[in-house]
Amino acid sequence: MATGHEAAAPTASEYIVHHLGHYNTSGEPQKAIIDFSMANLDTLFFSLGMGLFTILLMWSVARKVTSGVPGRLQAALEIVMEWVDDQAKSIVHGDRTFIAPLALTVFLWVFFMNALDLLPVDLLPFLWQGATGDSHAYLRIVPTADLNGPLGMSLGVLLLMIWYSFKIKGAGGFLHELVAAPFGDKIFLYPMNLLLNLIEFAAKALSLGMRLFGNMYAGELIFMLIALLGGTLTWWGIGMHLALGAVWAIFHILIITLQAFIFMMLTLVYIGQAHEGH
Repeated sequence: MATGHEAAAPTASEYIVHHLGHYNTSGEPQKAIIDFSMANLDTLFFSLGMGLFTILLMWSVARKVTSGVPGRLQAALEIVMEWVDDQAKSIVHGDRTFIAPLALTVFLWVFFMNALDLLPVDLLPFLWQGATGDSHAYLRIVPTADLNGPLGMSLGVLLLMIWYSFKIKGAGGFLHELVAAPFGDKIFLYPMNLLLNLIEFAAKALSLGMRLFGNMYAGELIFMLIALLGGTLTWWGIGMHLALGAVWAIFHILIITLQAFIFMMLTLVYIGQAHEGH
């Protein structure tokens, strides 16, 4: 018998809005696109966790490397390493001692962060609510679906671009290129050249991060919409939920791999451009 005190089930919009909320330092949903007064702790935790997992995975394979017939994991990682190294050779013309391992790390790290999207939408948030005792606790587990995560990584790529530009061309050469390209080494063109080059650096960093964020955010929303079908508690709703969820998960494997590949390739391309002059 109903008592009138049961919690009402959330509407579809309330369900999605709640799942798009972050566990942050303020305890309140973010109200602005840019808000430096808070930090999304879930994004930090899962991104660092996947980074540590990537490092431990490569370390565990490296310490068990054999010269004979390799195991499946070693063989798979060797294939990925050779493929990434070939990409680095074709794009970056110079010392790749640091760049090739960086590209491999970036690819695996982004892939594993993206792969968190394959977990059931409500699984970890439900466990988190149980652990905290708060039925309204927020938790988002896909770092690349939070704009802060991809933009943070793209900022790192931007710093590497600037570092290699100084390293390869020297401080004078790089600064001269900023004011002399692309319209020519004439003093009256220096302001326009500098403005265009600064815009180019900013556009590369923003597009790199926002491309990854946009694709993963859209994929996350689709999983939430599919999860809503299971909330109808009818055979039709549950059947559609399971069928569509399986189909989208299989297709999403391609998306998470492709986005990791694109982020890695653009990282190589941007660093490769830093090795070359206009």
